[in-house]
Amino acid sequence: MIEFKVTPIRNGTVIDHITVGMALNVLKIIGIKGENVQSTVSVLMHVPSKKAGWKDIVKIEDRELDPKELDKVALISPNATINIIRDYNVAEKFVVEVPDVVKGIVKCQNPGCITNMHEPIEPEFLVESKKPPMLRCIYCDRIMTEVSDYII
Repeated sequence: MIEFKVTPIRNGTVIDHITVGMALNVLKIIGIKGENVQSTVSVLMHVPSKKAGWKDIVKIEDRELDPKELDKVALISPNATINIIRDYNVAEKFVVEVPDVVKGIVKCQNPGCITNMHEPIEPEFLVESKKPPMLRCIYCDRIMTEVSDYII
């Protein structure tokens, strides 16, 4: 049996049950880049999971995700769980949920869509399917399945 040793965090967020291979995308979409990190970030990839076989995990010390960031995580890993840690204890735990409408966090993949024409229009999508995520642009009706590539 393999045992993983990762130190606990005092305060922050643990994103667990991330779709295997998506941990680095999670870091990207929530804006964690090398130059702007002020506290410890732990990334575990391809970790054994009783539920899914394999999973990724991201631990971010001293930061709680806002609702828009949670929606972004849900779009690329709809089975992810969020653990809010306060004083080394799990204060809140929940599964991310793909919203029914996605507004301002994904850009349309259609280059001819009005939202990509430098107009002051915020991209908006209806969620056609939550698992796996499938979005339909309300302006051009383009269906998107590869959502992670278009998260703003």
